[in-house]
Amino acid sequence: MKLFNSALLLALFASTSLAQDAPKGTGRVDFFGYQGCIKLENETTRVVLCHQAGGRVLEYSLNGTNLIYLDPESAGASGKSGRGMTGGRFDIGPEQIIPRRNLLWSGEWTAEITGPYSARMTSQYDSATGVRLIRDFKLSSGSSALDVTQTIHNQSSEEKQWCHWSRTFAVGKGIVLVPLVGQSKYPNSYVMYEGSNLIQMRPVDEQIKIRNGYLEITGAPKFPKLGMDTTAGWFTYLAPNDLLFTKQFNADPNRIYNEVAGLTMSIWYPDRPMVELEPIGPREILAPGEKASFTEHWTLHKFPFPAAGKSVELNKIEKVVKSILRKNRR
Repeated sequence: MKLFNSALLLALFASTSLAQDAPKGTGRVDFFGYQGCIKLENETTRVVLCHQAGGRVLEYSLNGTNLIYLDPESAGASGKSGRGMTGGRFDIGPEQIIPRRNLLWSGEWTAEITGPYSARMTSQYDSATGVRLIRDFKLSSGSSALDVTQTIHNQSSEEKQWCHWSRTFAVGKGIVLVPLVGQSKYPNSYVMYEGSNLIQMRPVDEQIKIRNGYLEITGAPKFPKLGMDTTAGWFTYLAPNDLLFTKQFNADPNRIYNEVAGLTMSIWYPDRPMVELEPIGPREILAPGEKASFTEHWTLHKFPFPAAGKSVELNKIEKVVKSILRKNRR
């Protein structure tokens, strides 16, 4: 009995010691069929990261409500085929010329806790693109604010010209609001991709309109992939689960954006249960050994989704978002 009690005390001491050693706001959790995912957590917000397949975000939740879309049939997917990679995904482009990169997109990454409320995931070296990707995550200790930085490291022996491409899957059927800032190249302030070989320069769609300086997408358009060249550096998405998801990022009018249509952001809005929210970075010309980073500032707020037939109240959303932008610029 004494031996049993001693062993129990040692086990309790060890578990307590490990908990104390973990930096504040961090830990490990089994989630969506994956074991040992890193979690970042404060009183209201939780982030769960998947290093096992694709270096993705599986959860970004406010008070227990997850903004991220996950296909239940893909739980625990190994990612060997590149399929089933739902979640808060990231990538590099330009889309039309970059080679296939399954190691980056769906391969296994390493993961480490880097400090209080902070973590890093690192990809394998991908010979197809010549790069290794590093993704750093930093959650605020007292709010939903999450900084996400992707770094492209050219580890090849040749110059590479790639760009940041964020591809976050959020819960679908919501409302996208894009502030129209700067002189657009497009007559209607956006373009619509019709298949893989045609881009409509003057699209008109009943689900898309311009209202009070915003491009507003309220439902699935005829073709789901849309592109914008606004230099506002942010957009917001109101999900049907009453979460307002805002992304803020740098959009530099003096840089070259090397997507086919020169996009600073894209929205993929199919008639399905997800929407893809995509900030796009400028062209990075990287000599061997050079790195380039791109940061997105994410926030979540509780905000009521409008009843059927009602429009979202832009003035109220503006008030919330402008408060976010002021804080991020401090």
